[in-house]
Amino acid sequence: MSAVQPAAPVVSVKPVRLDAPGRGEDLPVRVSAPATGQDLPVIVFSHGFSSSLDGYAPLVDYWAAHGFVVVQPTHLDSRTRALPAEDPRTPNIWRLRVEDLRHVIDQLDTAEAALPGLSGRVDHSRIAVAGHSWGAQSASMLLGARVVEADGSLGEDLTDSRVSAGVLFALTGIGGADLSPFAAEHFPFMSPNFDGLKAPALFIAGDQDDSALSVRGPDWFTDAYRLSPGEKSLLTLFGAEHSLGGITGYGVTETTDESPERVALQQRLTTAYLRSALIPGDDSWAGIPDSPLGRVESHE
Repeated sequence: MSAVQPAAPVVSVKPVRLDAPGRGEDLPVRVSAPATGQDLPVIVFSHGFSSSLDGYAPLVDYWAAHGFVVVQPTHLDSRTRALPAEDPRTPNIWRLRVEDLRHVIDQLDTAEAALPGLSGRVDHSRIAVAGHSWGAQSASMLLGARVVEADGSLGEDLTDSRVSAGVLFALTGIGGADLSPFAAEHFPFMSPNFDGLKAPALFIAGDQDDSALSVRGPDWFTDAYRLSPGEKSLLTLFGAEHSLGGITGYGVTETTDESPERVALQQRLTTAYLRSALIPGDDSWAGIPDSPLGRVESHE
């Protein structure tokens, strides 16, 4: 495993507004990047339910400090947006979320130009997606996951060939009989098929993440690792619940299992994984040591 890159000062700008045809309004994003460096790879990050471009600072700050440009859209389900339930877009937010990520990739030039000093330093050919919870589902669609429709047929293939890899935190599992009655009623789109998820991906799951959305236990969050056919790795965090120790923000109230050590492990390992996935010849992911905080397994 190669040495950890030294942290660089981070600069960011928000909100950068991107055109978003069909969304009903512009798409606000935050752009964060290291103040130095060239040929910077890109991470497009999808937040979990109700969060925003201001969330997930423990991950975003670390990634940007270690050589990545991170772009964070605010989806329509954000509490900062407060989209009413009767809005006609509400039932389709899951698809609009995926389109938000695609809009970011389409308009990387705009995002790059919005942050002073960043122009000319971004490698648009090296793009990863990442996300937490609902955001992980959104990101997984660009990697090849598809929604199973009510009649059992597969929904539209939304894979984006411009995306090389993904890091998916607490990605929800398969639907059908595994969904709780509440989830089946309110989140019918939460019924994925992972057969087409062939892009390289790192899945992160907490072994204490017992979700009210499923009648199963924490292993529900490992379905994508078990069922996807691509090159993949799984980080199982011991003692972690849905916020995985606090990745959603510094001191946020929804973190029920706060663990700075667990967050630090995810910072280091996801950075190593993304470097190896996006930078030719980088061996940061090779020889990941065992940790008392979690277990890594891989399958090619």
